[in-house]
Amino acid sequence: MAYTLSFNVIPDNKDDTMGLPEIHQLLDAYAEPAVIIGLDYQILAANRSYREQYGELRSHTQPRCFEISHRYTQPCDQAGEVCPIKNCLASGQAQRVLHVHYTAQGEEHVAVEALPIRDDQGQIRYFLEILHKSDLHQQPRQTHGLIGTSSSFTRTLELIERVAPRQTTVLLLGESGTGKELAARAVHELSQRANGPFVPVDCSGLSESLFESELFGHEKGAFTGAQQRKLGLVEAARGGTLFLDEIGEIPLPQQVKLLRLLETASFRRVGGVEPQQADFRLVCATHRNLKRMVEQGRFRQDLFYRINTFPITLPPLRERRDDIPRLCQTLLKRVAPERQLVLHPDTLQHLERYDFPGNIRELRNILERASLLCDGDTLLPSHLPEECRQDTLSASEPIGFQGPIRPLKTIEHDYLRWAATRHRGDKRSLARQLGLSERTLYRKLGAILRDDPLCPD
Repeated sequence: MAYTLSFNVIPDNKDDTMGLPEIHQLLDAYAEPAVIIGLDYQILAANRSYREQYGELRSHTQPRCFEISHRYTQPCDQAGEVCPIKNCLASGQAQRVLHVHYTAQGEEHVAVEALPIRDDQGQIRYFLEILHKSDLHQQPRQTHGLIGTSSSFTRTLELIERVAPRQTTVLLLGESGTGKELAARAVHELSQRANGPFVPVDCSGLSESLFESELFGHEKGAFTGAQQRKLGLVEAARGGTLFLDEIGEIPLPQQVKLLRLLETASFRRVGGVEPQQADFRLVCATHRNLKRMVEQGRFRQDLFYRINTFPITLPPLRERRDDIPRLCQTLLKRVAPERQLVLHPDTLQHLERYDFPGNIRELRNILERASLLCDGDTLLPSHLPEECRQDTLSASEPIGFQGPIRPLKTIEHDYLRWAATRHRGDKRSLARQLGLSERTLYRKLGAILRDDPLCPD
């Protein structure tokens, strides 16, 4: 669809004097926030829903989309985000990404859909941008633990939202304690099988002798002690989602049986003759490197490719330090719901510096312990375990001033190289800690990278 538009300002919400009534009527047909954006990122027209969510827009301000939604001073791709407008212009096709926007309700995950608008010659002149509220915020039953706005975590949420409505098999990867079961529940609750059962299976707890019986069930008399028919977990998941946690722990002989189940969508109960039809959506998870296990002969290659259709890696907590304050608020309400506990600024600083080898699970344990030690309403550094309170800056790490005088540019490059190596969060949080804009940080790191290709990017 092509529109020929000739305007460059937003009317002041009065009777339209710029010849734009048709455009505003078109935009107001969308229930969700929608805007027309120019090639220079300027918002040219906005519907009623957008103004309610992001505030009234006046013509004299000439706002640009990234200023309103992100409060950035430059396009979001220059601040480390994926810009749907830029990608839409480059590809000539619609683009959709998940962003964190500042709305009337505060920070929210928003699925930004950008569509190109062409002139009579077929050239892209404008963009229609529709802002869909993230589905993850529509169903806060079990997935309210998926909390965070860091860029690495937002990319993970975007993948979950994209794959959830399909029947595609999902493989969740990541360190222990990163929230893989919560992600699996999110996939289930956003799927067409949300009204069916969600059946988690801890594969590390299934011995070879119990594997078939637990997964497929057994008939009465199938073995000693089988006094009645038992339905297996595959049947329990009928119409819903089967979540195989720690699938890398399944022994090789049992992997063959699992592969047959997935390929034929059928199984037999232990001691049974009649084949049973399976009807479930599969989600798997592991903290192991399955590719390496395949190379070592400890995981079947055919099973790996069968479950690796849509891998999603959950980032460790050390790579999303910006989310720690919000996670702490939520976890404190769970570990001590009857109290109004808060973190002392120094306590929060210690937590933000800690690497959390146990990830979110360890953070919860630390906060629960601290709440038991705290007699007041403020968690102090003394309430934290010793490993959290250790100064992470050792005496040998900081750049010293010994030796001959060196150029400031060299010292700055050395420090930024050291900071980029040590920092475990995203570039946004690193820029904030350094007191720089993200654009300036990217420019400086780019200069270092040109001089030293081994510098972390």
